[in-house]
Amino acid sequence: MQLDERDLQLLHALQIAPRVTWTDAARILRAGRSSLVARWTRLRSAGLAWVSAQPGAGYREVTLSLVEVDCLPGARPDVLRAVCRDPRVVTVEESTRGRDLLLTVITHDLPELTTFLLDDLESLRGVARQRSHVATRVHRHGSHWRLDALEPAQEAAFQRIADEAPKGPSGTVPAALTPLIQALARDGRASAADLARTLGQNPATTRRQLHRVLRSGLLSFRCELAAEVSGWSVSSTWTARAEAADQGRAVTALASLPELRMCISTTGETNLAMTIWTRSVGDIQRIELLLGARLPFLRVRDNAINLRTPKRMGWMLDARGRSTGKVIVPSALLPR
Repeated sequence: MQLDERDLQLLHALQIAPRVTWTDAARILRAGRSSLVARWTRLRSAGLAWVSAQPGAGYREVTLSLVEVDCLPGARPDVLRAVCRDPRVVTVEESTRGRDLLLTVITHDLPELTTFLLDDLESLRGVARQRSHVATRVHRHGSHWRLDALEPAQEAAFQRIADEAPKGPSGTVPAALTPLIQALARDGRASAADLARTLGQNPATTRRQLHRVLRSGLLSFRCELAAEVSGWSVSSTWTARAEAADQGRAVTALASLPELRMCISTTGETNLAMTIWTRSVGDIQRIELLLGARLPFLRVRDNAINLRTPKRMGWMLDARGRSTGKVIVPSALLPR
């Protein structure tokens, strides 16, 4: 499917304000409302773009960990299927260089992560070894990554709308709202009317419940793209080390890279982990040289290409990285 400039502008807009109304989007993009709806329907139906839910509050109220998994010979497919089914494992990548799988695991707290690592993953048939890197801080995540398709004035207009979204102190959400949260995780752009139809509820009741969930800070949303849409088709994960006094300026410098998708501080011998999207494999060496020149105090220990991503933030993807429409709702999004 060929994407034109209008498609890219719409996707950039939804990266900034994933739940913007079609009326506001049409006004800013100077397009017809029905035309935008048709474009989004086409992109979503083809698995090229979707809006997923993720933990709110900048991941500060959950525990995130990167887990490297080595499989016994011939066991990778079975292990892959098992971890993809697990709602604690939000992203699964098949990797190069010394590991079979790289898992992004999000749990409500450290005890829940401990259960996953020491009891469930350890006993999973086919797993030979595992190594975990617990995030101590999330500096940048997928919501921050942008296409470059909008005019500055349009980008600012969508940012104002994003800043006006319901916000409040992170609060508890009753378990009774779990079905609504699950529906939002499957369609992050669902309106109150859409959710009422899905759940078979009174629209006014659903509207109040949706407002409560959005204000709670439990969820945030992001527009995801298939790699072929973004043009940044090579994903790689890097680990590095910087002394404590240098971490702040390292993160600031890394955040200026347009290729940076994710950056976290972690426990362990390496205390920084990054996901970088590039247009080609050759760009990886260019970034290595760039980091060496700009950040001589940063010691890159490893970088590995992610060959396939069968699951991203709960959404199951096909071999080309397109959404299949199947979602394993992350357990960290749901009330305990």
